[in-house]
Amino acid sequence: MAADDFKITIHMVSSLDGYIAKKDNSVSWFNTASNYENGVKLTAEEMQAFLKTIDCYIMGSRTYELAFELSKQYGWAYGDVPTIVLTHRELPVERANIEIYQGDLEKLVNERLKPNYKNVWLVGGAELARDFIRLGLADDIRQSILPIILGDGTPFYDQIGREQALHLRDITAYKNGMVELWYEIKR
Repeated sequence: MAADDFKITIHMVSSLDGYIAKKDNSVSWFNTASNYENGVKLTAEEMQAFLKTIDCYIMGSRTYELAFELSKQYGWAYGDVPTIVLTHRELPVERANIEIYQGDLEKLVNERLKPNYKNVWLVGGAELARDFIRLGLADDIRQSILPIILGDGTPFYDQIGREQALHLRDITAYKNGMVELWYEIKR
């Protein structure tokens, strides 16, 4: 697989004021919706086809713990796609496609991800997104903004510590009031 084919996309769902979780780490506000008549409505088939293009997920331990807890009620949101959880803690693993990783991020990307995957999505959390941006390991940012202002919580972009130029690739407004911004990270 050519290195040019490989891409890491940071994906986050946030409030309009840039928070990805409430102070108590809850994301109950994810169900927030409004009605935007001019918005796009994806069919289940379109969503499934899109999700099939992602061949690996990366997430931090707190995102994993939340997804694991939600999976008891709704099922595992990431299906059978390989999922790598970055943590220094012991966490329960109940699915064969979930792997715990402790170690250097550049080594993970260059030695494990690039040789085996094409379209990798980092789906949480903020500290991990910060580290991938700082190290120049991410290629795109796709931020899905829900129609709500939280006022406080865990910020998506916190202490990145440097300016980062972006190139707007696309904007999509959905019927439920969510807006997705898709940026390419300029090198």
